[in-house]
Amino acid sequence: MLLFAQIPGNFQAVVTLVIVGAILIAFLIFMAVFANYFRLWIQSILTNAEITIWDLIGMTFRKVNPNLIVKGKIMLVQAGISEDIPSKALEAHVLAGGNVLLVIRALIAANKAKMIHLTFREATAIDLAGRNVLESVQTSVYPKVIDCPPRGATQPKLSAVARDGIELKVSARVTVRANLQQLIGGATEETIVARVGEGMVSAIGSAEDHKAVLENPDLISKAVLARRLDSQTAFEIVSIDIASIDVGQNIGARLQADQAEADTRVARARAEGRRAMAVAAEQEKIADIEDSRAKLVEAEAEVPKAIAESFREQRLSVMEYQRLRNLQADTEMRRAIAATGSGTTAAKTA
Repeated sequence: MLLFAQIPGNFQAVVTLVIVGAILIAFLIFMAVFANYFRLWIQSILTNAEITIWDLIGMTFRKVNPNLIVKGKIMLVQAGISEDIPSKALEAHVLAGGNVLLVIRALIAANKAKMIHLTFREATAIDLAGRNVLESVQTSVYPKVIDCPPRGATQPKLSAVARDGIELKVSARVTVRANLQQLIGGATEETIVARVGEGMVSAIGSAEDHKAVLENPDLISKAVLARRLDSQTAFEIVSIDIASIDVGQNIGARLQADQAEADTRVARARAEGRRAMAVAAEQEKIADIEDSRAKLVEAEAEVPKAIAESFREQRLSVMEYQRLRNLQADTEMRRAIAATGSGTTAAKTA
C-alpha cells in the first residue's frame, strides 16, 4: 500500500481502471460461460445426473457435445440404469465415433424387456462394429421373419429333387431372433438364408418319395431345425414354416431318357467303328487278291519264255508241246462243260 501511495495520482487512476476492467471482463466471461452451461447444469442437478459445471466445460475442450451427454445421462437416470455408466464412458464412446443415444435407447429397451442381458460394454462394441444395436434389441424382443428365397431373388422358389426323380419347388419363412452375444463376428441374414436353403434341398433329396413330402411338409422343417443352422450366426432360428410346395418336372425320367439317348449314340458310334474296320479289312483282302492276280499274270507270262527256252535247249520237242496244248484245250473244254452243267442245274432248281 505504501508503494501504491507513492505513485502519482493520475497513474493510480489508470492502474485502478485497468484492474477494474480486468475484473469486469473476467466476470463477464464467467457469466457468459455460466449462462451457456447453466441450463444443462440445472437439468443435471434436478435429475441427479451428477454432471458438474466443470465437466460441461471440459466437454467443450474435449470437443464433445455437452447437450448429447447430458441428454443421454438423464435418459439413463430416468430409466434407472445409470449406476455403472459414468459420463466419462459416454464421452469416450462419442469420441470413438459411436452413436451414444442409440446405445442408450438399446440399453433402455433391453432393461424394459427384462429378458435380454445387455451391458453397456456389449452395446458400445456392437455399435462400433457397425451394427444397429437398437434394431438388434428390438429383433430379440420381436422376432423377425426372413423369406427363403429372399424377395427379389432370381428364382422365387428353391428347386429340389426327391429320390423318385420328381422336382419340388419350395419356399419357406424363417422366424429368427437376434443373438446379442454373437452379434459381433456372427454371420448375417444371407448366411441364414443360404443354410436354410441348403437344408431344405438336402431334406427333400433324402426323401424316398415326393408324395411323402407333400403329405408332411413339416418333415422339411424338422430336418432343417435338427441341423442347428444358426450356429456362429447373429440370429437364433425360432421356427421354419413351409410357405408353399409345387410339383415341378420329372427330372428322373428326363435324365433316364437323356442317358438312353447317350447310350444309343455310343452304341451307334461303336457299330460304325466296327463297320469301318470291316470295310477296311475287306479292302485289304481285295488288295491282296489283286496282288495275287498280278503275281499270277506275271507267272503265266513266264510260261512262254520257259517253253521257248526249252525249245532252244532241246528239252522239249514239238510233239510234246503239241500234246501239252491238246491237254490244255481238253482241260478248258471240260471246265466249260462243267460250268454249263452247273448253270443248267441251278436254272432247273429255280
